Amino acid sequence: MVKVVKFGGSSLASAEQFKKVADIIHADDARKFVVPSAPGKRFSSDTKVTDMLYTCYDIAAKGKGFDDKFNEIKKRYYEIIEGLGLDLSLEKEFDAIRAGFIGKAGRDFAASRGEFLNGKIMAAYLGYEFIDAAEVIHFNDNGTYDADLTDISMKERLNGIERAVIPGFYGVMPNDTIKTFSRGGSDITGSIVAAAVAADLYENWTDTSGFLTTDPRIVKDPAPITTITYRELRELSYMGASVFHEDAIFPVRKAGIAINIKNTNKPEDPGTLIVESTSQKPAYTITGIAGKKGFTVINIEKDMMNAELGFGRKVLEVFEKNNISFEHMPSGIDTMSVIVSQQEFEPKEQEVLAGLHRNCHPDAIDIETDLALIAVVGRAMKSNRGTAGRIFSALAHAHINVKMIDQGSSELNVIIGVSESDFEEAVKAIYDIFVTAKL
Repeated sequence: MVKVVKFGGSSLASAEQFKKVADIIHADDARKFVVPSAPGKRFSSDTKVTDMLYTCYDIAAKGKGFDDKFNEIKKRYYEIIEGLGLDLSLEKEFDAIRAGFIGKAGRDFAASRGEFLNGKIMAAYLGYEFIDAAEVIHFNDNGTYDADLTDISMKERLNGIERAVIPGFYGVMPNDTIKTFSRGGSDITGSIVAAAVAADLYENWTDTSGFLTTDPRIVKDPAPITTITYRELRELSYMGASVFHEDAIFPVRKAGIAINIKNTNKPEDPGTLIVESTSQKPAYTITGIAGKKGFTVINIEKDMMNAELGFGRKVLEVFEKNNISFEHMPSGIDTMSVIVSQQEFEPKEQEVLAGLHRNCHPDAIDIETDLALIAVVGRAMKSNRGTAGRIFSALAHAHINVKMIDQGSSELNVIIGVSESDFEEAVKAIYDIFVTAKL
């Protein structure tokens, strides 16, 4: 059996955390490939090393002295090395990083060094082979991830290697420039490695015991999610659930590899298993509730719009020309609503309205701001009658007005729009009706 294990920044923030990680790895001989993040926060007011690197590089790029900031970064790593009792020097690596900063190698180069250095320490501590992600993770000239080249490169490099550490978060472009994934991209690296070695399981270790049914900042001690499908996770991640980088699903989903989200500080907890499909019945009708604030609704009215060929295309064309993507588009016979990010829409509001009038000749346009969207997600919803009715009943009982509802044909999720001022109470009401009451 082969497992790929990825550890997040909080799991590797100090020597004490490194020791926990080593114990976890050594506890299971199947944990052969390790993907580390950069050191995260050791305490709430601490600074992540990635942010320290960004700050240091920005100072260096302006031609200013950066020795103090650079030495703070070195100190963080040498504290870990000394705490682990390792006979390891990173001076050669730090000299190369310093030269890269002076030579303006780029912010991606700067940020990637956090994972690179942590990978060096992890490999030395475990006695595993170190493989630079720049050897095996590839991006195209335009900065997009090159899955085909990476798969070939990764398989060739890992062929015959029993155990290895591959830093997360970054890769290389054809011109040898370092390129990073978006923040949290070490999850993606772990997924890529798991697919390349045909792992039996991809374990993603963090500081939480998997996914919770909803945001613990809104609902106290929400129920954990033991098993979730890729599709459910995509829906919840899109609406704000952030334990796992949503793009990390794709490499392992294609390979049929399950993901287990685990807690480094509570390794005995089962965590959350992310699977393609499952026969296991969920504990509740819903799997999870997630949501985001900051949306605007543009309501377009026009008599007989349903009979006007290409009307929807004309509407969306206006948003496309203004580089605004839409979130949802519920419609009626003579009405169409386009829900967009308020932040994206506001600077281009008048251009969009003028474009809609030119393209579509509506009878009226109305704008409503400060909307929150809530996704109620669950694979069991389609086999339970009255799910939408219970949602509306819960919200009505809480005196919350529903401004929009959108349900996909898969019956996997229901999207509800409410005023931002009602967002938290709406989430609590939905949680109570399905989880607390176990409906």
